[in-house]
Order: sequence, then structure tokens, then C-alpha cells
Amino acid sequence: MIPKILKLLVFGAGTVFLVGCATSPIPVSENFPLTVQPKVRSAGHWNLLAKDVVAQTLDTLNKGGGSSNELYVALPANASTFDKAFHEFLITELVRSGRTVDKAPGNALQVSYQTQVVYHKSPRPNFVPGKFTMITAGLYAMYGLRFEHLDTKLAGGLGLAAVADTIASIDSGGPTHTELILTTTVSDGGRYLTRKTDIYYIEEMDTNLMLPPSWPKLMKVVGS
Repeated sequence: MIPKILKLLVFGAGTVFLVGCATSPIPVSENFPLTVQPKVRSAGHWNLLAKDVVAQTLDTLNKGGGSSNELYVALPANASTFDKAFHEFLITELVRSGRTVDKAPGNALQVSYQTQVVYHKSPRPNFVPGKFTMITAGLYAMYGLRFEHLDTKLAGGLGLAAVADTIASIDSGGPTHTELILTTTVSDGGRYLTRKTDIYYIEEMDTNLMLPPSWPKLMKVVGS
């Protein structure tokens, strides 16, 4: 049964491909390849971000011969709630990693970071590609695999994993309109030594935690 279904899927994909060969007066839009993006939802997640930043930053410094330099972690001006917490997390992780962290700049390498909150007005569909196909594959994996060949069992296992990924995506709450861009830099005078930029989803209600105190607080207006 499964091989027949696969043949039908291949035939259907070929048909769609042939239809797609038609000309177009302008470029046709397409989605980027499937990617995942973490959602930051707690101070514990902020700590995980700091651990990841420190691990990758120290790895780059070690490769570049900067493993013996002292470090100084700069707190951004007009620091947000996130900035203050992330500052402490970075220092803690650096000290735990065996690095010397100074309380004043001096001649130490400077570790700095900056955040940017991006808000999208366009719809944010919680799109899980091939959701029903994955669920179907998962059902095939659950039934009738005991006496099947190895390749069929492997395909079934992938189906079950796909179902698990679908559930995980739904449990995350889906994508949000608001994203956080976090860039961490290690510099020596006017020279960049390492630089790391990451992007995360954040809940709209948590946006104020990422904004400087001088910024107006974001409030949602609910229509009557």
C-alpha cells in the first residue's frame, strides 16, 4: 500500500511542476526553506541565550589566540530589564568558564551587546508544512510496521518524528509579530574580534522588557 501511495505523491508533484513551468510577467514569490526560530518566554531562556553566546564567543576567541585576555562586559546605556539581566548572565557564564572578568574597562577586551525589537504588521500564520501528510505518515508508522522491510520502518519513524515536531510547534504558541535581534560583540579598541547575531520570537506582552525605560510603553487598544 505504501509504495502505491508514494507513486501517487510523485505523480502529483510532477503535475504541479509542469503547471509551474508557465511564464510570468514578474517574479513569482516563494517561501524560504523551512527554518526554526526559538521563542524567548522566560528569564530562564535569557540565561540560555547567555550560555550560547558565551560558548560560541569563547570558542572564536580561543581560535584567534585571545584565550588569555581579560574581559570587561559593558552594560548598554539606558539599559532595559532584559539588558540588565543579560549583563549578569554573561558575567556569570564567563566566570564559570574560567575567564577573568574585570569590573572596569581598563585594558581588557570589551564584551558588548545590543538589542533591537522588530514588530511586523503582516499576518503571522502558524504554518506547519505538510501537517496532514505528516500525521498520515505517523499513522502508517503506528500500524502495520511490525512485518515491514527496514526502509518502510525508517519512513514510518520519520512520520512519527514529524508528528512530534508538529505538536512541538503548536505548543510553542506559534510565531509572533515581535522579534528580538540580539548582537554580541567582543572588541579590542577599534577592532572587532568576534560578533554574533541571533533572532528570536518574543511575545507581544513581553516587548516592554526589551525596550529602554525612556521608550513609551506599548499598550494594545481593544475596540469596544
